[in-house]
Amino acid sequence: MTGRTSKWVLATAGAVYLFLHLPVLVLVIFSFNASKYSVAWTGFTLDWYRRLAERTDLLRGLEASLIVGIVSTLVATVFGTLLALALARRRFPGRRMLEGTLYLPIVTPEIVVGISLLVLFVLLEAPLGLTTITIAHIAFNIAFVAVVVRGRLEGMDRSLEEAALILGADELTAFRTVTVPALWPGILAGALLAFTMSFDDYVITSLVAGAGSSTLPLVVYGMVRRNVEPTVNAISTLILVGTSVLIGLAQRLTRERPLAPP
Repeated sequence: MTGRTSKWVLATAGAVYLFLHLPVLVLVIFSFNASKYSVAWTGFTLDWYRRLAERTDLLRGLEASLIVGIVSTLVATVFGTLLALALARRRFPGRRMLEGTLYLPIVTPEIVVGISLLVLFVLLEAPLGLTTITIAHIAFNIAFVAVVVRGRLEGMDRSLEEAALILGADELTAFRTVTVPALWPGILAGALLAFTMSFDDYVITSLVAGAGSSTLPLVVYGMVRRNVEPTVNAISTLILVGTSVLIGLAQRLTRERPLAPP
């Protein structure tokens, strides 16, 4: 690649990144704007962040999001890890078809997933609320966890497990003392990704949520529909920072090298 071509590629990449992140940057900057109306910069302030603690609707939404996110992450991480192990270590009829369908929840539009889950809950006559939201989040998070853990399994040296079995450990002991520690970065990365997806989800949550069970994204959307208050910019900035940290941790964990044999 010539110097001129390299500069052109870098300039294009920079323009694309600017196009993608400029709206987010503007939102973050105006979260510190002293003006009540986000149309002009009038000075720096932290008042909008202080006022977040006075919004009981935001605090209730945050509590609901944390409950749903933690519960759905724990359940999805367990089932996603077991699913990844079954697909990577076992040969059974229909395995390839199951591997293909694993990606369906990831590539299917959220509106389709949400409507299908809503129809299922209606058929089961299940009351809509935090329980149905949690079940819905578990349903789409299992695939994300399984894909991340499966990638970790592909780079794992199985000789460690074989050595443990040869030295007298049973399969459960080998799984607990060798497999899980080796998979732990992938498991934790999948859990962080699942929590991020659950905490930020709006479309599916809005379809399966009942009265009085609004998560934080639903509350923020309701605030935006009434009026774009500066507190919306503040809470959006906090969500952005938290999500970025979790995604960064997940990416760092997935890049770690697997355990090497002694």
